Amino acid sequence: MSDFTLEEFYKDLRQGAHAGSEARQDYLESEFLLGLANELEGAGVVDGFEPCHYRRPRGGMRVDGYWFKEEESALDLFILDFENRESLERLTNTEIKSAFKRLENFFIDSISSHLYDDLEETSQGYGLSRDISDRRTNYSKVNLYLISERKLSDQAVALDDIQYMHWNLSYHIWDMSRFYRQHTSRGAKEDLVVDLKQLCGKGLQCLPAHLNNDAYESYLLVMPADILSNLYEKYGARLLEQNVRCFLQARGNVNKGIRATIMNDPGMFFAYNNGITATAKEVITSESEGGLFIDEIRDLQIVNGGQTTASLFHTNKKDKAGLEQVFVQMKLSVVDEEKSEEVVPKISEYANTQNKVNAADFFSNHPFHVRMEDFSRRLWAAPMPGVLMDSKWFYERARGQYADAQSKFTQAGRKKFQKENPKPRMFTKTDLAKFENVWDEKPTFVNLGAQKNFAKYAGRIGAEWEKNSDYFNEFYYKRAIARAILFRRTEKLVSAQPWYQGGYRANIVAYTLAMVSEYTKSKKRSVDFMQIWKSQELTPATVSALEAISEFVSDEISDPPAGISNISEWCKKDACWTRLQGKLSELETLLPQKFISELISLEKVKEEVVDAKKTQKVDSGIEAQIRVLQISGEQWGVILEEGSGKGIFTPKEMGILSSATKIPNVIPSEKQSMILVEVLGKAEMEGITVS
Repeated sequence: MSDFTLEEFYKDLRQGAHAGSEARQDYLESEFLLGLANELEGAGVVDGFEPCHYRRPRGGMRVDGYWFKEEESALDLFILDFENRESLERLTNTEIKSAFKRLENFFIDSISSHLYDDLEETSQGYGLSRDISDRRTNYSKVNLYLISERKLSDQAVALDDIQYMHWNLSYHIWDMSRFYRQHTSRGAKEDLVVDLKQLCGKGLQCLPAHLNNDAYESYLLVMPADILSNLYEKYGARLLEQNVRCFLQARGNVNKGIRATIMNDPGMFFAYNNGITATAKEVITSESEGGLFIDEIRDLQIVNGGQTTASLFHTNKKDKAGLEQVFVQMKLSVVDEEKSEEVVPKISEYANTQNKVNAADFFSNHPFHVRMEDFSRRLWAAPMPGVLMDSKWFYERARGQYADAQSKFTQAGRKKFQKENPKPRMFTKTDLAKFENVWDEKPTFVNLGAQKNFAKYAGRIGAEWEKNSDYFNEFYYKRAIARAILFRRTEKLVSAQPWYQGGYRANIVAYTLAMVSEYTKSKKRSVDFMQIWKSQELTPATVSALEAISEFVSDEISDPPAGISNISEWCKKDACWTRLQGKLSELETLLPQKFISELISLEKVKEEVVDAKKTQKVDSGIEAQIRVLQISGEQWGVILEEGSGKGIFTPKEMGILSSATKIPNVIPSEKQSMILVEVLGKAEMEGITVS
């Protein structure tokens, strides 16, 4: 927002941290860090974040969080600079070096001095320190992140990477100015700039593929594999467009065929491999006697070929295979920033047609997300506690929507918007995936981090949408909100329990709700989600049940099998969930009878689902009819004529198209209109468009 200053942004962050601390009964410092870590995760800067607070003034050590990035052979470590300062202060070079030194000391002592031997086994620092040591051969890069509530001094300088034994340590500073720039750029991630002249000594020769087309740029080039591998080592998943990142994480394996070719027949890699498809916001070219060269690529994103890129990196690092003879063909398209949300998904979808986990499933403009957004903009919910007026739950299907929606308002208009769409009721795609997967899938998915969990959710939703999109209706949306209320209230309950010592809250919450889901299904019953939606709160009996189950879960996950020291990592394993499921019968004596009596039958739920699907079918038919009538009969005639020439329509579709050419004298039915919308999509795929 152009009139939203850095100071106002900082004030908003502090207020949000205070509100989150009160809502979840958590430390202010923890809420501040978690909020900013979520920002980094949502922007694709990091893959995940696991809180882990350990500090030892003697010896100058501190760590506040971590994430093991298996796909990239990397470890992320985080340290927080936070003192709840009321005004925006400066962060100096000396303070930056001091903070990073404490984080370095924790890593180095964990590697070389067996720090964990001196720690209590129940402490968070023990599990992380031991994991860093035990998994030392699994990663070669360590990213050190300093997250600060201050802004960098004008004299501050970036720290160069250093080499400690075989680990490359890289330093990343995220101060308030940097978070502010990301916020005001409509949630876009920072540009990834590839300087090919610096990497290769000169630019890469290319062939322009956009002849006589000033509106579009595309290039064909041959990319040295060692450059791709180095880029992946430096930028990791940031190099991959969001869809490819999710798809790669969902599979998580190195392609054996690619590895075999690199190891045994590197000179034939170019012939055997399909190459990669990439996009950029801008390329800088130069001409010489040898032809056209690309010198720099701004915001390089691989939209197809993530598996190739990751496999090159892993085969080079783990198998020590040389890449000097390996080259990869690249198709590079320059996409205008304003059209990127429309064009990039299409490039990725068409480039990834061989993958049944379809590319389009992951994009914010998929019809599922658009429909959820529509429900969130028009359905009012009962007031929040202590508030008189009803409000909405704001679904942010694309990053930055909540901020963008307020940018056009005056200060008075912004206040009105925030009353109607309060920040505590804003939720994102990754939030939705979290709320849903603890009930419908394995809670281990949720413990794997937001991006991987979303990949699992997106794959399932994409397949279910293809089978029956009417299932995603008003009932589905209201149930999702009820699950959001359960999730967020459980976070608060856990933090307030006398047995809770801090740490592992996210794991406890996920398994608590998963156990409720398993228990109710075993009794052929269900939580009354529609009652929660109507009241926007939980009954006292439900609260008591959640308190009892969360303590049971906490005790169970805190006692991992021999040989496992890090509880958070244990919670990511299927074996953890299997063990909890085996103890389902023990819940019987813990649950209040009142809670059990409040459960409703699955038959009642099925009736609600059937009724909602019927309503959605009618709504979808009306929407299709409106869309069809926006196109004239003459335009439908063009589609019929060109499609007939290409032989792309069935006899049934041809008949309905013939009727559509008579619009407005003939009005297609809702059922016919739904077929015509499908016909329209089929025509567009063949390049038949109407103005």
